[in-house]
Amino acid sequence: MRYPEEFIGPMRQELTCLGVQELRSSLDVDDFLINNPDKGVLMIVINSMCGCAAGRARPGVALALQHSTLPVKVATVFAGGDLEATARVREYLKDYPASSPSVALFKEGKPIFMMHRYQIENCEADQIAGSLKKAFDEYCAVKVV
Repeated sequence: MRYPEEFIGPMRQELTCLGVQELRSSLDVDDFLINNPDKGVLMIVINSMCGCAAGRARPGVALALQHSTLPVKVATVFAGGDLEATARVREYLKDYPASSPSVALFKEGKPIFMMHRYQIENCEADQIAGSLKKAFDEYCAVKVV
């Protein structure tokens, strides 16, 4: 089901105002994951309309992006809005059940970390941020000064 843009636009902006890149098509997803000249860790947030995305996932991502160690680039697709892009991300995550909201880290086009909805829906934003920061420290090498 595709949601009208007037409903999801403000939810997109919660991440894009932080500098998170939107991926709106399968080509955008492929370009983001494959054409990574830095060869560093990339993060994709599968955003959604649900309450746990609004009250937990997006605020948790926002807090995590203030950490001193970060992925090289961060992007988002919107489940229910960017159908083609979301389906393509899920192809890259084929070994994981479809989940939205969710957050995945990728290295060289392969998933190396996955935070599923079930790990989001019963946590507070600061706990989600803590889990993401721990993953950033483990998998990412980019230090923000």
